[in-house]
Amino acid sequence: MARRKVTYPPAKTATTGSKPSPADLRAAAAAARVANINLQALTGRPDIHQGMTVRIMSGLYAGETAVVESVVGGVIPAAVVRTEAGRARRARTTDLVPTQPTQPTQPAAPERPAPEQA
Repeated sequence: MARRKVTYPPAKTATTGSKPSPADLRAAAAAARVANINLQALTGRPDIHQGMTVRIMSGLYAGETAVVESVVGGVIPAAVVRTEAGRARRARTTDLVPTQPTQPTQPAAPERPAPEQA
């Protein structure tokens, strides 16, 4: 009796079909590395100063209200802020938006009766 020929499945590393050209591979890799740079970050926000209340617009604490503890100059101006939850972080000043200061409500002055004229 003759033995059957053994057949093996194709290897997972087998290349079937057409290969993309190296130029196409380089173009795809370059497209994946494209970054958008916000050039406005270099100027920062000059209206941000210590002690003001701001809203964080990006990052881990996006949407939270915070108080500016210090402003750090440099190539990209940043500020150290403390959130209402008590956490501190450094954020670019372009990512901070000043909030409207809350006006403390003054209690109504008690009305005094008009002095009697005699």
